[in-house]
Amino acid sequence: MSGADPRPAVPGWEGRYLDDFRVGDRYRHPHGRTITQTDNTWFSLLTNNPHDLHSNADYASRTEFGRPLVVSTLVLAIVTGLSVPDVSQNAVANLGWDQVRLTAPVFAGDTLYAESEVLEVRPSQSRPGQGIVRVRTRGLNQEGTVVLEFERAVLVYTRAARPEA
Repeated sequence: MSGADPRPAVPGWEGRYLDDFRVGDRYRHPHGRTITQTDNTWFSLLTNNPHDLHSNADYASRTEFGRPLVVSTLVLAIVTGLSVPDVSQNAVANLGWDQVRLTAPVFAGDTLYAESEVLEVRPSQSRPGQGIVRVRTRGLNQEGTVVLEFERAVLVYTRAARPEA
């Protein structure tokens, strides 16, 4: 590309900083993720989870579910990931997940969506320029059934203290 472009760059979505969160705000995270049996098998292998309910279709067919279940920690990881652009894109660190509830089974072929509600926002007492945001996140399948709920605490930069790109 030759020559300078006279138009200024249009800023993209940078995610929220501590300054942007308000208690009671709700975010419907924009992306969904369809889980495949390959995702489920790989995650089972990566995490050393040998339970036949996740990888043995013959065994799973004889259970109340009738087919393999997706590993619950994969569901937790995907739903958390779906919330990153709105909740933790500018995080210093995740501080913890609490009250994790698995409310419905998830199967290969299901598409997960997520939504979060801000429960608490406060400046850190020991880390200037950072603060704690606590959210409740729900994972839903393509039919709108809640399959997972949890609370998460995240340490987030203020806009003024963000690291330079």
